[in-house]
Amino acid sequence: EKPLLFKQELQNEEAKEGKQVKLSCELSKPGAPVKWMKGDTVLHASEKYEFKQQGTVAELIIRDVKSTDA
Repeated sequence: EKPLLFKQELQNEEAKEGKQVKLSCELSKPGAPVKWMKGDTVLHASEKYEFKQQGTVAELIIRDVKSTDA
């Protein structure tokens, strides 16, 4: 079985405080499980974080961006 690879890695994004930002990456296999993390902390879906995955593209949407989200 082929290893799971990033076809497109995360890119730095900028957003104004209080707005939202979308981060995305592309994987080599569709539907592969994705775990979003900030440092050592696993992020969970909430009012602040939304996760989307369609085919090989995984997205993280961060709402109400603060400087601590950097």
